[in-house]
Amino acid sequence: MKEITLFILKGCPHCMLANKFIEQLCEEDERYADVVIHRIDERENKKLANAYDYWYVPSFYIGKQKLHEGHAEYEDVKAVLQAAIDS
Repeated sequence: MKEITLFILKGCPHCMLANKFIEQLCEEDERYADVVIHRIDERENKKLANAYDYWYVPSFYIGKQKLHEGHAEYEDVKAVLQAAIDS
């Protein structure tokens, strides 16, 4: 199983768009269905959020490796999911 940690803020339009792209990509390509996304609202889990080095949400990680931070387009989210599969 592949895992991605995704830091978000509820109500953030960039985070909502990233989640939309995740759902769309998982529907389009069954390989992404095996990737588990741990969505963490940084307001609700400040201790965990502070353990990672980022300034903007959404922020994607595999382990502690930052894959993407800030506004994410479809291709950015696809690259993150592909990195999870390839890891």
